[in-house]
Amino acid sequence: MKQLIVIAVALLSIQTFAQQDKDQNKRHGMHKMHDFTPEQIATLKTKKMTLHLDLNESQQAEVKQILLENVKTRKAKMAARKAKKESGELQKPTSEERYAMANAILDHQIAMKEKMKNILNKEQFAKWEKLQAKMVHKRKQHKGKAKKRS
Repeated sequence: MKQLIVIAVALLSIQTFAQQDKDQNKRHGMHKMHDFTPEQIATLKTKKMTLHLDLNESQQAEVKQILLENVKTRKAKMAARKAKKESGELQKPTSEERYAMANAILDHQIAMKEKMKNILNKEQFAKWEKLQAKMVHKRKQHKGKAKKRS
């Protein structure tokens, strides 16, 4: 009986440590570009797109400029949200505010798609759209897993 208890305690402690490592790795992975400057993030994303879409020099420059604008805007919004959170002003948005935010996000996505359509050729654009759809699907799956854990 004593041996059974010792084995059970050992298994529980191993499970606890394994779970902690898994959670730490997830948190680290989600913020892997958090410490980079906007220019560094834009450069890395541009290079990834170059690998996937085989961009030429002029396409790379245009895409990098668009991505740089996006990253700067996103970092500014994140900083503003963090400042509100620290000052205690952050509240749940009203339905009108949520509608305005969703509308702004969709407008940005439409504009981004139009810009990419002007930069990329048809084959590259089709590949880019597939990649975007894959990323959306991945985000939805991740979001669903997060809701199940709560």
